Amino acid sequence: MALVPTPSIDGPVFAEVDMGSDSATVRATVVQASTIFYDTPATLVKAERLIAEAAAYGSQLVVFPEAFIGGYPRGSTFGFGATIGSRSAKGKEEFRKYHAAAIDVPGPEVYRLAAMAGKYKVYLVMGVIEREKYTLYCTVLFFDSQGQYLGKHRKLMPTALERVIWGFGDGSTIPVYETPIGKIGALICWENRMPLLRTAMYGKDIEIYCAPTADSRDVWLASMTHIALEGGCFVLSANQFCRRKDYPPPPEYLFGGSDDDLSPDTVVCSGGSVIISPSGVVLAGPNYEGEALISADLDFGEIVRAKFDFDVVGHYARPDVLSLTVKDHPLTTVTFSSGTKAESTQKL
Repeated sequence: MALVPTPSIDGPVFAEVDMGSDSATVRATVVQASTIFYDTPATLVKAERLIAEAAAYGSQLVVFPEAFIGGYPRGSTFGFGATIGSRSAKGKEEFRKYHAAAIDVPGPEVYRLAAMAGKYKVYLVMGVIEREKYTLYCTVLFFDSQGQYLGKHRKLMPTALERVIWGFGDGSTIPVYETPIGKIGALICWENRMPLLRTAMYGKDIEIYCAPTADSRDVWLASMTHIALEGGCFVLSANQFCRRKDYPPPPEYLFGGSDDDLSPDTVVCSGGSVIISPSGVVLAGPNYEGEALISADLDFGEIVRAKFDFDVVGHYARPDVLSLTVKDHPLTTVTFSSGTKAESTQKL
């Protein structure tokens, strides 16, 4: 059974479509909605409302877009502070406000998200901007339906000018969690175009492959379909749907340095959120019309049927010819020893 949304001024209306499933299923929802930019408390309130709506439709898993908490700084030049060899006071102040909207992990916002997952009895995958001291990371957080924080994935490779504002993740945060509703993991946006990183996820037997993104182009659907077929897994891609008015007004926030051609209702990210089966069938979406909850029932028998044809790290693998080594240890900049040799001698 798939729940397919139809846009409405009162919110999404869901129509049920029979998928003919006769095996165990999991109802999943991808959220297509906008951050309330620079207002993390208000964004958390919005997140809870959307989680409650998804739970009311029987969803067991809810997936939010990339950077939903903290915001995706679409179109920003950070006051032209990103120009090579140059920084500006306006750009630095813009980064300060963006840094203030980010969250600590763990921290009070994480505890609140965990409480939401427990209250509504859903597994929750949430895109956030994580703050670790003065460095920001584009991160996905995972929570179980009992209200427990499971862990995180940090984006390994920020795309293009994202590298100016976000740090780089490492191999210690590419988890796949084994849960009662399936093995869940996530890669963020263009990480999904990295073949070796995808292979690492397949090697962990991922079944529910979450792909929070900021890419609303038509070609994104082709990538998501390919991953579903390649991995023999369900792919759940969540993107924001944003209009110019969802960001602060000019001159506080400018798109590309100028808003001359943008009205408050101009769409700056058109969504395209989608759920795809292991056989490459689109179960729900893509939606380019507005904010929506896009849901489908995931028939896990489809994974077995797909793997019969192609198991990328199983019967279709050739480890005698091709192999992958993943360095899954954390990287640290500064390491402190417990004492010097002279200090140890004095203690003796």
